[in-house]
Amino acid sequence: MRILLTGGTGLIGRALCRYWQAQGHDLVVWSRTPERVARLCAGAHGIATLRELDGAAPFEAVINLAGAPIADRPWSAARRELLWRSRVDLTRELVDWLGRCERPPRVLVSGSATGWYGDRGQEPLDEDSRAGNDDFGSQLCVAWEEEARRAEALGVRVVLLRTAPVFASDGGMLPRLRLPFSMGLGGRLGSGRQWMPWIHLDDVVGLIDFLLHHADCWGAFNACAPDIVSNADFARTLAATLRRPMFLSVPAWVLRMALGEMSVLLLGSQRLQPRRALEAGYRFRFPNLEEALAGLLVQDAHPASRQSAD
Repeated sequence: MRILLTGGTGLIGRALCRYWQAQGHDLVVWSRTPERVARLCAGAHGIATLRELDGAAPFEAVINLAGAPIADRPWSAARRELLWRSRVDLTRELVDWLGRCERPPRVLVSGSATGWYGDRGQEPLDEDSRAGNDDFGSQLCVAWEEEARRAEALGVRVVLLRTAPVFASDGGMLPRLRLPFSMGLGGRLGSGRQWMPWIHLDDVVGLIDFLLHHADCWGAFNACAPDIVSNADFARTLAATLRRPMFLSVPAWVLRMALGEMSVLLLGSQRLQPRRALEAGYRFRFPNLEEALAGLLVQDAHPASRQSAD
């Protein structure tokens, strides 16, 4: 299969490239740094602009995962503009290009995030729930999905992947948490009662591959593990996995003062289930938090991205 990826040099994109290259797929990565693509993306071909594809062979699938990191720094006006451009504007450019293709791809799997739902407290959520749209993160995801959905008018099957925070041994949030928790300095955030969706990197790769090959799958899919936990439960499980005590907690007001509106990423609650993935027949490799953390945090464990290619 000939596949075009955006965001191929990110955590999920690199794992996908390794997985699909091992299966013999022909991969092209649209990147701001195309000179790094071959090294980071298992030999995939890198391009800097879509114009480079004029006259090239058509693609059977497009995977759109591009986006500047959303939690790296506070949401200043300049940062909001960058986040919007790297998601909404890039997806608009991508879909506009698809509209000019003589043979559009059969499927577009376009990234989104569980932030689409906003902060919903204890409300049970699945793909049929309404959008949050109360904070910048949810507004960003809503606009991002709207741009991707335009490809449906071209006859393209559009899948919207609302991805939870991804657990991996070599990227994402888990390596950042390992040091403080290993030192006994980790703890719950705020009340700790907020629900915290999560997913193992292997399951992100597995679910995207599953959705790519199942023509009856379209629309929104929650990429989160069935074993949803509270922030306090997550902190206790992480501390127990590392065999360290957990004494500390960070008050909500401290996070709100330090991070402003971005604190919703840590204090927001989404009691979310991957209903549509389960109904479609996807079987999670790591549905349980304890097993996922144990596999990622043991000292001799292979990186999750490497496991994905096995």
